Amino acid sequence: MPLPVPVLPEGVDPAWLPEQAFRPVGGRRVLVRGSGPLVETVHGEVAEACARFGGALVEDDPELVLEATGDDGSEAFTLGRRDGRTTVTASGGRGLLYGFFHVVRLGQAAFRGERPPEEHRPAPALRMLDHWDNVAVHPVMGQVERGYAGGSLFWADGRARGEFERVRAYGRLLAACGINAVAVNNVNVHAAEARLLTDRIGEVADIAAALRPYGIRTHLSVTFAAPIVLGRLDTADPLDAGVRAWWAAATERVYEAIPDFGGYVVKADSEGQPGPFAYGRTHADGANMLAAALAPHGGTVHWRAFVYDHRQDWRDRTTDRARAAYDHFLPLDGRFAANAVLQVKHGPMDFQVREPVSPLICAMPRTRLAVELQATQEYTGQQRHVCWLGPMWSEVLRFGPAAGRGFEELVAVSSAGDDPFWTGHPLAQANLYTFGRLAWRPEADPGAVLDEWIALTFGADGPAKELHAVLDGSWRTYEKYTAPLGVGFMVQPGHHYGPSVDGYEYSPWGTYHFADRDGVGVDRSTATGTGFAGQYPAPWAETYESPETCPDELLLFFHHVPYGHVLKSGRTVIQHIYDTHFEGVAEVEAAMAVWASLKGRVAPARHARVAERYEEQLRSAREWRDQVNSYFFRKSGVPDERGRTIW
Repeated sequence: MPLPVPVLPEGVDPAWLPEQAFRPVGGRRVLVRGSGPLVETVHGEVAEACARFGGALVEDDPELVLEATGDDGSEAFTLGRRDGRTTVTASGGRGLLYGFFHVVRLGQAAFRGERPPEEHRPAPALRMLDHWDNVAVHPVMGQVERGYAGGSLFWADGRARGEFERVRAYGRLLAACGINAVAVNNVNVHAAEARLLTDRIGEVADIAAALRPYGIRTHLSVTFAAPIVLGRLDTADPLDAGVRAWWAAATERVYEAIPDFGGYVVKADSEGQPGPFAYGRTHADGANMLAAALAPHGGTVHWRAFVYDHRQDWRDRTTDRARAAYDHFLPLDGRFAANAVLQVKHGPMDFQVREPVSPLICAMPRTRLAVELQATQEYTGQQRHVCWLGPMWSEVLRFGPAAGRGFEELVAVSSAGDDPFWTGHPLAQANLYTFGRLAWRPEADPGAVLDEWIALTFGADGPAKELHAVLDGSWRTYEKYTAPLGVGFMVQPGHHYGPSVDGYEYSPWGTYHFADRDGVGVDRSTATGTGFAGQYPAPWAETYESPETCPDELLLFFHHVPYGHVLKSGRTVIQHIYDTHFEGVAEVEAAMAVWASLKGRVAPARHARVAERYEEQLRSAREWRDQVNSYFFRKSGVPDERGRTIW
């Protein structure tokens, strides 16, 4: 039986899968051939599209053939067109599912001319979203930690929501852009979340069943202290035989409930979470214990490398949070089990608008790595600002191959919630879509991916040029009116929204800019600073070591320089700060005007929501401009050479 397409609740935006996107497929004669659950999903998609647009499922003389020749689990597919017939072939249902959505993306172009057969295969095997969703509402972080799109899709009021039709629709959206795994709860595992591993695994199984028809494997964040919290043991020592036996038994019960369970995600010895350090053990010891429990079932443990001292003395300039992941984990290279994956944030700090790529990414050749990005816009406007992150991510993903390291796995912190527009800000959907497409093919042109999202979401006749203009430069616009030249943070402590230049300057979190009357920036050189620049291989170590060779956009991340230091642009640092903050506000005003001009050309509810968000973005951008410019004018005493108002 064909699996019916999920029906969205009334008022929920279809995002990049509106009905009209299926017209080119649904208006044709289509043959679907093969067997297995995911082939049935494709069959249901085609049946729905044909019923809506007048085509037909046929056995003879098809215009489109979708064929799975087996069910080997492969995600690859081949697309070709000859003699008026478009053909997608795959050796498994997963490949056929992705091939079907590829035809949907191509639209009418899939049915024009001739196409020699071309194989499409994802570069990373795993392309996962980590949801920072809490089962019970946290008193500080709420239902979703760092979530800016309403409540959780999975949890509400301390239990599973039960709205599985929308969960299935979410899986459909993810499959359509190439994502194949989801971790359904917060990496900061509190009491209610801990129990998902044991007596509440049935709730996770229900979510997994809703995601499974679209090839999404379910993962679970677990607490390292589970044997104590849940098993009433007196230790969680990873080398203790009783602890290892407890994890093996608990994991076996998980697979009894969810046979295709993906594995565990673990945050340990980080920001107060328990870990192996308490027992004098290494992170490899901790990860390998869980890997051993998962290995008989084909599961994987994702062990996050976000480990640093968050009780730092701000007076101590020898301690550098940026160094922490490299210092902790480099000595462990080659000591992790084959099914243990070290999950590394793309930058050495914490998802700032501009950071260098983490040196750990190109430093552990004998360890499986997953690179973690952040789709939820914690430090990039919290989905109240337009900030399309495709260009940032593309820079990260191109760095690895340049340093001789491909990416085995890619992970992003999810930006989706129960908001009618999925991501709160309708244009923030572009980040979720872009992550999926770049995760499939990291070398892809992000601008082309953006155009793909625009065409799907707004239709082939939509205002593509205007929407591209609004989104394409939005990351650099956001950078202009916030923290300059890679210095980072400067946000309100706690919730991280809006400017506070000294918000973390004297805190224990290790996120400093060291502005004084003479200059600004953190000296991370090997010659006179923390030595962080030396963690990179050549030629990056030499490039970052000197202010003369360091790229302008990262200058203050690596160096403390005078306000009069002349950038490669020809401007001084202080004038760059003034100019970019004024430019950033002007660019928001221009983008806002472009969006206003689209009234009547996009759906009214979507237009109204974006217009409302632009009002807030402009207010916030002006506040950023005025606070940052005033702060550095008062520190430096150097006036704006153009005589603009600085408070």
